[in-house]
Amino acid sequence: MQDVIIIGCGVAGAACAYRLSRFRLRLTVLEALSDVAGGTTKANSAILHAGYDPEPDTKMARLNVEGVRMAEEICAKLDVPYRKTGSLVLAFSREDRALLRTLLERGEKNGVAGLGLLSGDEARALEPELSGAVLEALLAPSAAIVNPWEYALAMAETAVRNGVELRRSCPVTAIAREEEGFAVTTPQGVFRARYIINAAGVHADRVHRLIGEASFTIRPAKGEYYLLDKSEGTRVSRVIFQCPGPMGKGVLVSPTVHGNLIVGPTAEPSGPEDTSNTARGLQTVRELAARSVPGVRFRENIRNFAGVRAGSGRGDFIIEESPTVPGFFNAAGICSPGLSAAPAIADELTGLLAEKGLPLKEKESFTDTRRRVRFHDLDDRARNELIAADPRYGRVVCRCETVTEGEILACLRAPIPPASVNGVKRRTGAGMGRCQGGFCGPRVQEILARELGVPPAAVPLEEPGSYILTGETKEAWS
Repeated sequence: MQDVIIIGCGVAGAACAYRLSRFRLRLTVLEALSDVAGGTTKANSAILHAGYDPEPDTKMARLNVEGVRMAEEICAKLDVPYRKTGSLVLAFSREDRALLRTLLERGEKNGVAGLGLLSGDEARALEPELSGAVLEALLAPSAAIVNPWEYALAMAETAVRNGVELRRSCPVTAIAREEEGFAVTTPQGVFRARYIINAAGVHADRVHRLIGEASFTIRPAKGEYYLLDKSEGTRVSRVIFQCPGPMGKGVLVSPTVHGNLIVGPTAEPSGPEDTSNTARGLQTVRELAARSVPGVRFRENIRNFAGVRAGSGRGDFIIEESPTVPGFFNAAGICSPGLSAAPAIADELTGLLAEKGLPLKEKESFTDTRRRVRFHDLDDRARNELIAADPRYGRVVCRCETVTEGEILACLRAPIPPASVNGVKRRTGAGMGRCQGGFCGPRVQEILARELGVPPAAVPLEEPGSYILTGETKEAWS
């Protein structure tokens, strides 16, 4: 019998595991996919929002501001790429200028520090690539950018290091009430716990219905993106927003912590698994982005992708004990700014569990640091010392991002090792460069096959069944 089962290991579930792993508790995380952060967390804008957008006196507002404050410290401790860039919200009309004042008032009520209005000329002095049509802008210095999947992975790895059990490829198929708590059925067996945290993202309503009627319905929305080459990575130095609308914060133009430029997203109602790109959606991104930063060179695109957000229609995060199922706690409807709020969401749920009777006795020892080698970022002296200690760090596998075999082997020995080529990509950056794995992909596949002791054809791109090779040819090319 576990104390808590967390269903879902996106950034909210990972943050809950990280927070609760400080205490002397028995914890299990059940993730349906083959890797952590495989849903919304891996396909978003990678922005830690300042907190001026949510309506005051909502969970979303309070947890956004607190979560961004916490994120800076967590990223420093767990060695997660993070950069405080600040952001600008642009006004192109009289109506937009009025909305900027509303956002400024909201932000001040929410406790966002340093907000200020700039004229169009003042905004262009900070960001020369902005359109001449910009009349005014709201500056938010506390906004930041982060590596979203490594943020979730780092918290999940730290939880595992501190004794949390993680089961991947372990979808929940049934939940039953028992005398002492819950029985959770999965293909890997039945898991029992006193309490459940439902952090299942776009499937949170379906998971709730396995045990009782849900008081909410998830309404997925798809957002399509461009990821541009590093040659465009300095086009802007801050996150550039347009005024938000009913479907979200609009199309943004932003640097990434990897040195690229990200542009998007759209916002269209979708199915929970619809991550397809469309000609219409991508055209919309280009047209809207050009209003803000007309000089973006979309021909430098290296990848398009789409992510699905888990809205609920409530206008706020759903962080509460289920009104119909005592002991079952929801972290649902975690759309934007969910990435920003994640550690504060975990704190909120921890408090609710404590009020319900979960004993929170801190461990005498808790590992709260994490470091990983990024060969690309080292100077020549550090590189030479590393290669002298382990020659595998001298074998460059990914030329675009300068990722070495040593780094790939290190991630395979981490608390949550990858099981796919894309899993290596998210952990090391191999395949994220201009050629998008065209050069290093086969080599990564070869290393995975060797280290996992499986045939190359058994190594998937992502989820089981996404095979890169289907067999072995016996005949040479003629």
